[in-house]
Amino acid sequence: MNQDRIQGRWKQLKGKVKEQWGKLTDDDLDVIAGRRDQLLGRIQQRHGLAKDEADRQVTDWERTSPDHRLDDDRPQVRPGRQGGPR
Repeated sequence: MNQDRIQGRWKQLKGKVKEQWGKLTDDDLDVIAGRRDQLLGRIQQRHGLAKDEADRQVTDWERTSPDHRLDDDRPQVRPGRQGGPR
């Protein structure tokens, strides 16, 4: 996904992220800028959560809607498909 698209989607998601993790500040949201790793770190810091718990919460939140998917370096696995390219 290109950076322009990520930034455009992030503007739409900021409000939803703030609803979910209310202790995040506007400055936090500016730093996060759609990057999943930054969101995890800020959730850990502001909400006092362990990394695994923050990751679980973000994963659950992403699953609630396809529009909630954040920028992530991990390869996305399509449901029903396993293994690498053919």
